Amino acid sequence: MGTKMRIKLPQAVEEIIGQINDAGYEAYIVGGCVRDTLLKKEPNDWDITTSATPVQVKAIFKRTIDTGIQHGTVTVMKRGQGYEVTTYRIDGAYEDARHPKEVIFTPDLKEDLKRRDFTINAMAYHPDSGLVDPFDGRKDLEAHVIRCVGDPRERFSEDALRMMRAVRFAAQLDYRIEERTWTAMKELAPSIKKISAERIQTEMVKLLLSDHPEQFRNFYQCGLTAHFLPEFDRMMTTAQNHPHHCYTVGEHTIHALSYIRADQSLRLAMLLHDIAKPMTKTTDENGVDHFRGHPERGSRMAEEILRRLKFDNHTINMVKGLVAYHDRRIEPTERAMRSAIHQIGEEYFPALFEVNEADTMAQSGYRKEEKLAAVKEGRQIYQKIKEEEQCVSLRSLAVNGKDLIRAGIEPGQELGMILEQMLQDVIGDPSHNTKEYLMRQYVP
Repeated sequence: MGTKMRIKLPQAVEEIIGQINDAGYEAYIVGGCVRDTLLKKEPNDWDITTSATPVQVKAIFKRTIDTGIQHGTVTVMKRGQGYEVTTYRIDGAYEDARHPKEVIFTPDLKEDLKRRDFTINAMAYHPDSGLVDPFDGRKDLEAHVIRCVGDPRERFSEDALRMMRAVRFAAQLDYRIEERTWTAMKELAPSIKKISAERIQTEMVKLLLSDHPEQFRNFYQCGLTAHFLPEFDRMMTTAQNHPHHCYTVGEHTIHALSYIRADQSLRLAMLLHDIAKPMTKTTDENGVDHFRGHPERGSRMAEEILRRLKFDNHTINMVKGLVAYHDRRIEPTERAMRSAIHQIGEEYFPALFEVNEADTMAQSGYRKEEKLAAVKEGRQIYQKIKEEEQCVSLRSLAVNGKDLIRAGIEPGQELGMILEQMLQDVIGDPSHNTKEYLMRQYVP
C-alpha cells in the first residue's frame, strides 16, 4: 500500500502506533507532521490516525483524554505528552460551509485521506509499510504547489476557511496555488462570511507571521478580503500621487509588511498603519495627494477592525498606538525624545522606530536616505536615554505620592499637579531627578 521510505518518529509515537497494531488495528501518522518531515522541518504536532474506534483506542491505553470524541479524537498520554489519535472518518454533508452534519467512521484509510483539504496534507506514514500518498502530495511538495484533494469546489464548500488556509500555506511554504484551486477560491470567496472571526483571525495571523507576508495580496486577488477586511480593498485602489510614494496605499502596505520583523503587533500595525488614507485623501491644485489626519483616524479604525476580528486587548492597544503615532517626527534631541516617550507611552518604544523604518523602506526614493538616517539617530538617542535610565514617567520619578502625603500634601488634584510639574522639570533636565531637589523646589 505504501512507498518505502524512512521517517524518524518520536519514541512515544512509535509506541502508540505499535500498541494499536498489536491490538489488531491499523495506525499511521498523518497530515501536517508527514508534510513537515518530508520538508525536513520539525513538526509541531504528531497526529495519528487509526482504524480503531475511540472506544477501542481508550481500551488499549491506560491514560486517555476525551478531547473530541464526537469527531473520533482521543488524546493518548504517553511519556508526559498528549498525542491526538483520530479514527478514520468520512464527513457527512456540510450544511454551513463550516461543519459536517455528521461524522461516519470508516475502516478505509484512503477514504479518510480523501476528505482532507490539500494533497500535501493528505499523506500518511507507517514505520513498516512506508508512505501512503494516494493524491500525489509528495509530487506537489516537490513542485511547490498547493492543490485541493479532488474537486476544489467541494473542498471549499465543506469548509470555507480552507480558502484562507490555501493562501496561508502558500505564504508559509512560498508555494503557488494550482489553477483549478485558485479559480474555485475566486468563485466561492463570499462564503468566507460564514466563518467565525476567531478562525479567520488565526489564519490571517499565521500568514502575517510567515516569511512571505506579502502574499497577503492573494487574499485580495481572490476576493477574500472583500468579505473579512473590505477596508483593505479600498487601500488597494487608492493612488498616492505624492513625491514620498510610488505605490497605491495597499501596495505600499504590502511592501511595508516585508520590511518589519515577524511579530504579531508589528505586522498588524504595518497592515493597518495607512488604513484611513482612502477616507482622508484630498488633492491640491497641483494634483498632489494629501492624507491629513490619517494616523488618528486610522488608530480608531484599527481598533474597530481588530475588535471585529476578536483580537486580545493587549494586541489592540499596541497596534492602535503604533498606528496613531507612526507618522510622528521626533526632533533628534534627548529632551524631545524624553518628552515624546512620556506623551506617546513607553510601551510603544522601541517598536515605533521599527514601524517608521518599514514605512520608509516601502516609500519612493525621495529623501529616503535622509528619513532612514533620522530613524537611526532617533534609535541611538532612545538607547542612550534607556542606558542612562533617564526619567520619562512618574514610575521612575525620584518622588512619589506617598512622599508628598508625608510632607503634608493632601491626596487629590493638587498632589497630581505637583507630581506632573516635577516630571516635566525632570524631562527637561534629568539631573533634577533627586528627592532633595524636587522636594525643595516644589513642596512649600
